[in-house]
Amino acid sequence: MQLGFVSAILPDLSFEDVFAVAAKNEYDCVEVCCWPSGKAERRYAGVSHIDVLGVTLELKDRIRSAIDSTGVRISGLGYYPNPLSPDAAEAESAVAHLRAVITAASQLGIARVNTFVGRDWKLSIDENWPRFLQTWRPLIQHAEDQGVRIGIENCPMLFSSDEWPGGKNLATCPAIWTRMFSDIPSPSFGLNYDPSHMIWQHMDYLAPMRFFRDKLFHIHAKDVRIDRIRLDQVGIMAHPQLYHTPKLPGMGDVNWGQFFSTLTDCGYDGPVCVEVEDRAYEGTLEDRCASLRQSAVYLRNFVPNRRNITP
Repeated sequence: MQLGFVSAILPDLSFEDVFAVAAKNEYDCVEVCCWPSGKAERRYAGVSHIDVLGVTLELKDRIRSAIDSTGVRISGLGYYPNPLSPDAAEAESAVAHLRAVITAASQLGIARVNTFVGRDWKLSIDENWPRFLQTWRPLIQHAEDQGVRIGIENCPMLFSSDEWPGGKNLATCPAIWTRMFSDIPSPSFGLNYDPSHMIWQHMDYLAPMRFFRDKLFHIHAKDVRIDRIRLDQVGIMAHPQLYHTPKLPGMGDVNWGQFFSTLTDCGYDGPVCVEVEDRAYEGTLEDRCASLRQSAVYLRNFVPNRRNITP
């Protein structure tokens, strides 16, 4: 396995500086965020460290130089919009840019693109399904044609009032994944798996890794702490932000020893990227770099730093 982080936590740094931070903290890889230009309203969205609409020889040389000088690789390109938004213009823009990200990944020799399936949050799963198939069958075919694998993150995107009641991402649980992969059977269609989202949904986060072992394309390392006292007050029907808090790995309810034990049993040997969404570490650039440093120190208990191992 390779230890990395998601570049969204360093929006104010250049691509080269992100890789310098990764190298300094002995990370193996970075998931590089590739949003369109312009301001995004949602936290961690709108960050772009590679302009996928401008893949030139100069850009390729810059990327190759950063990789060669630091020894840090790109685990995948990340773009997490809502391709099934009820706003037709938003959905069309998301799909068009996602196609561009897939194409750019192929041009840059990057094997993975990570994203969301999307959802009209006011409709049921069954009501969303025809549009899901209409949108995603061509996208997955495009990924196949480009030799790129798509990892769908299992985040429900169900945190705030504008995402209620269904959330903005269909791919939330094993039953839906089974249906997705049955209706779009493709070696290019899989998961970017994050255990923290299973915990706040009160679900087993280990068993799905075994069942979907062949669909584990990419892993996010994010922890979460459930406030049981608060949960007893508001119940599971409340907005999840009222009873759970994203945390750095090792500071929440994920048992990382069991997690990595299961992951290795599944034969997974790909990237595991820290996704920092811990507000306690968001104040300054120094705080955010410290969060990456702390996460690396902790997770190296489970992902050996092979650069420091002498045969």
